[in-house]
Order: sequence, then C-alpha cells, then structure tokens
Amino acid sequence: MPRSASIKRLLSQPALAAGLVLLLASAAPAAADFFGIPDQPRIENSDAPPARATKAHRDPKRHDSEAKQLLAQGPFQIVVAVARQQVTLYGQNGRIAQAAISTGVPAHPTPLGVFTVISKHKWHHSNIYSGAPMPYMQRITWSGIALHAGPLPGYPASHGCIRLPQDFAIRLWGTTKVGARVIVTREPAAPVEIAHPNLFVPKKPVEKAAPIAAAAETTKAAIVLAADPPGAALQTAATAMPEVTGNIAVPPMAERPVSEPPRRKGPLSMFVSRKQNRLFVRQGFVPLFDLPLTIAAPDRPLGTHVFTAMALKNDGAAMRWTVVSIPSGYPRQADHTSKRGKKTSDKRRETSVAALAPQAVSTAAEALDRITLPPEAIEQISALLSPGASLIVSDNALSDETGDDTDFVVLTH
Repeated sequence: MPRSASIKRLLSQPALAAGLVLLLASAAPAAADFFGIPDQPRIENSDAPPARATKAHRDPKRHDSEAKQLLAQGPFQIVVAVARQQVTLYGQNGRIAQAAISTGVPAHPTPLGVFTVISKHKWHHSNIYSGAPMPYMQRITWSGIALHAGPLPGYPASHGCIRLPQDFAIRLWGTTKVGARVIVTREPAAPVEIAHPNLFVPKKPVEKAAPIAAAAETTKAAIVLAADPPGAALQTAATAMPEVTGNIAVPPMAERPVSEPPRRKGPLSMFVSRKQNRLFVRQGFVPLFDLPLTIAAPDRPLGTHVFTAMALKNDGAAMRWTVVSIPSGYPRQADHTSKRGKKTSDKRRETSVAALAPQAVSTAAEALDRITLPPEAIEQISALLSPGASLIVSDNALSDETGDDTDFVVLTH
C-alpha cells in the first residue's frame, strides 16, 4: 500500500486523529497564550507563561505628542473652562495637554478670574474639610482654592477646588512652578499672538565699549613705547592712562542714580485697573510701585486681558507677547419701570431694552490703545522686563485675596 494511503487510513480512525492533534498542540511554543483547532473557538491556556511582549508599532502622532510634551517650554498658562469642565495647559509653543475636570458646586463655586500658583504640596490634606486628601496640590488662593488630583464624576462636585485626573495632575505638578499663571473662565479661552507698539520692549543694557576701546588704546601705546625710544610715545601713554582709570572706576553706591529699579528674583507682574485708575507692579510676589495712569473713554469697559511675555526676539531687542482675553459683558444701566406698574409704551420698552444691552468690550489691542502710562513707569518696567512677565488689564479692582505672598488676584464675576 502506498505510504500516503496508509497515513490517510490512520487519520480516518477517530482515536488516532485526536492523539495526533494533542501531539501537535504539545509541540507548540511554550510561550503561546492560547492554542486551538482551525475554524474552532480559541481556548486559553491558563497554565502557559505570559507571552513575550512584542515591539509595538510606533504611532507617529503619539510619538510627536510625547516629543512635544518633553520639549514643552514655559512660560506656562493653565486655562480652566468651567462651562466645559475642562483644563488646558499652554506653553511657549501653544497647547501642551488637556483634560476633564470637576469644579465647584453652585453652593461652593470655583471663582472666575486671574490667579497664580502660590504654593505646591505633593501630599496635601485639606485643613478645612476633615483632612480630605488633595494630592499634587497647587494652591491659587490662601482661602482654600487649588488644583489637585481627585474624583471626576463628570460634573461640578467640589467645594471650589479644581479636581484633575491623577495622571494629568502628576504631569502638571512636574511641569509648572510657583508663579505659573492660572486663568479661570466660564467659556474656553486661549492665548493668541499679539504685537502692539504699547507693549513693553526690553531696555538694551548700557554700552560698555568705551572702557574696552580705551584699554585697547592703552595697550597700543604701551607697545609703541616698548618699540620706540622715549619721546612722543611716552607722552601718548601718559595721557592715555588716566582716561582708562576714570572709565573703569566703579562709582560708589551714593553716586548711583536713585531712579535705578530694585533687583529682585522672578519675572515682573503688572496690573492695570480701570476701577482704581492705577498701575500696580510686582516682582516675585513683592510690590515694587504703583502709579496713577490715564485711560481714554474711562466710562467704556476695557474687558479683562492677560498679556504674557513669552520669549525674546530680534537678538533681545524685542519681546514676543501673547494675550488671553476673557469674555465678558457689562450692562449700561438698570431698567426703569413705571411706579404704578403700568405697561410701558413701545418707545419706552425699546429704550429699556437698549439700556440693558451689554456694552461692547474693547479688544486687547483697543485696550492698549486707550492706556497711557507714566514715562518713568515705562522706563523701570523696560529695564526689568524678561520672559515670563505679564500684564493684566481689567475693569475690576484687585481682589482682597491679593496679599504679600501672592501675585495679583483679579476676580471677573
């Protein structure tokens, strides 16, 4: 009988066929997660060791996102949109990351406005709500409002804090530092590039080429003196030496200009308040000075705009700025109804509706056009300007939350 026929005859017997299947299964690699018969449901082998992890296919989009995260550079801005229950982290090159959040319930709402991270604590516990855990906490007010990891039910559920997903809270903690800007709005807002002649420009350092040139002339005179016999060269060297000494001498402290701005750590923060009609300047949470200013059309709202100096450009001769404008509207005046409660005429009704219509708020550029700062303020600010500096323009006054250990806190509701 041919060999192929004999094999076919053996396979036709059920017992032998089953044995052959078991033999093939036992010969499978020991690392297999499952085994089975073709066209039959797979059967998991619970006794098999875990499979060796295969090299996953690299997703270019995910790789680019991870690379962007690693290369993220400040200044950083955290923008919280309460209506969307969403937080977005922005850096020097735009949006970095975004996540869902849970903000305050109506009885304990999350305040809207402009804040700053004023302290950080990795394993913080609330001293107000029975020691509730608040891991990766970044505080924005001393009265108890902070960003931290916490439960996210999908709707506002906190006592005013901004709860973050655990992984996002960890990443945020490792990215931002004390002084990072936090903007809480009702609707989403995002920073956009802006260029305006009234935005501050870095002041160029005083040129120190004169002493160098004088020293070069002195060196030249000394060389001539060594090469030539005494005579005219000696006179040249003698007249050059006192000039060099005068140029490189450091004036005593008492003779330095009194208008020289103080040197502190950290970027500048500036706040223009239409309500207070003043400019306030801080550095490193410490007040430097405040001065009155002039605002054109003072009865018209400016809006609230947060300008941020992102980076130097043009070899340090200019600054790149962005701005976040917070949507807002202001009613002109309250409606006036008849004392007797009678129905007003159509003309009176039209007047009342017009009176209640919100006034148009200035754009960021229009707001800058309307503000005139004292020249001495511009001079001092320009001398201290560096990336990370910010200018807040608002119709509102400083909040009571603004203190010695905070940056400017401006509420917008």
